[in-house]
Amino acid sequence: MRTEQYTPRPAEGRLGILLPGLGAVSTTLIAGVELARRGLGRPIGSVTQMGTIRLGKRTEGRHPLIKDFVPLAGMEDIVFGAWDPFPQDAYESALNAGVLDKWEHIEPIKDFLQSIKPMPAAFDQRYVKKLEGINVKPGRSKRAWADALREDIRRFKEEKGCDRLVMVWCGSTEVFIKPGEIHQTLEAFERAIDEDHDQVAPSMLYAYAALMEGVPYANGAPNLSVDFPAMVELAQKNGVPVAGKDFKTGQTLIKTVLSPMLKARMLGLDGWFSTNILGNRDGEVLDDPESFKTKEESKLSVLEHILQPELYPELYRNFYHKVRINYYPPRGDAKEGWDNIDIRGWLDYPMQIKVDFLCRDSILAAPIVLDLALFLDLASRSSLHGIQEWLSFYLKSPMTAEGLYPEHDLFIQQMKLKNTLRWLMGEEQITHLGLEYYLDNVQELAAV
Repeated sequence: MRTEQYTPRPAEGRLGILLPGLGAVSTTLIAGVELARRGLGRPIGSVTQMGTIRLGKRTEGRHPLIKDFVPLAGMEDIVFGAWDPFPQDAYESALNAGVLDKWEHIEPIKDFLQSIKPMPAAFDQRYVKKLEGINVKPGRSKRAWADALREDIRRFKEEKGCDRLVMVWCGSTEVFIKPGEIHQTLEAFERAIDEDHDQVAPSMLYAYAALMEGVPYANGAPNLSVDFPAMVELAQKNGVPVAGKDFKTGQTLIKTVLSPMLKARMLGLDGWFSTNILGNRDGEVLDDPESFKTKEESKLSVLEHILQPELYPELYRNFYHKVRINYYPPRGDAKEGWDNIDIRGWLDYPMQIKVDFLCRDSILAAPIVLDLALFLDLASRSSLHGIQEWLSFYLKSPMTAEGLYPEHDLFIQQMKLKNTLRWLMGEEQITHLGLEYYLDNVQELAAV
């Protein structure tokens, strides 16, 4: 039962959204928000802006917009800041990304985009081998970088007159790092920062700086970043909400819809082959095997958790799962995700499903960044801290409490998200049982 402790405080004043990485995703988000504010575009894909939530029985007809139901920061109150290893402002970066139409969606807000200039990044090419940053913080001391990032956060908040901040990682995928001893406790991790340990990646420094400054943090890449015990310890200690990792946009979004269907109907799976073609900066970074390894770990985990082969060994124990990502510059941000799925039905007769998702990566990711930022700000104002599993809906590899497996089914994730919002506002949870519409003695039945 919810207590008054978790009643959300009003969203008063300006909300600063800090973005490590001013590339395709960030500039698409920034431009989209400003276009929507000027009435020049619609925030399609954003649950916070366009989604509704059912309250009470179906017969009551209560379906308010989510943004009218919970006290979210308004679009007009958002201020953007960013870091990037390249010095181009948001206007130049948006043109380079090639996601948005120059004349319809970039030139009309040129003045606004030019006003957003990236702060020098905490960047080390050893962790993102395909990029050569020139707008970077001096030296190689990780403690100095962490301190500089904290100073950036404080200065941005003061200069922009922000009442609250959130940070969402929109940078590149780093090389694969397996959690080690330094990641187990906050004391060990801080010592590793002081010692310039190789297993302290730049994204971890951003997360550390955010949490030290009391800023909610979401990780939009498959990097370790905030997803290890030391960082969760820090989030709990400082009372800060966190979420991660890896935006659920194209191919994995499809997997979290189709695989629950297979399990719900008890259809067998022999194999699932997935390949991606993309040509943006993300594709270039993932052309490095070590960065691809980080992404592969994120993508491969979905099917195993949803299908639960340990519970259904006859159907899912030995299925073959392969994921490929191919860098193809002519495609740009217009990614193609192709899936071949070999399934089995009655009497083991084979069937196939083929999916060709011609999507736009940043168009799908931008509303996720907005929603994560607004919901994390809501969590902070509701005294929720630590891991926010209810935001799994947006992420490929959701963080969970120790000992819990992640829930990947998109529709279970959606129910978890909306029930959390109902809980925060003191509304009844919706179970979809529905017997009350058909049984006169439903209360007596429930008591039996």
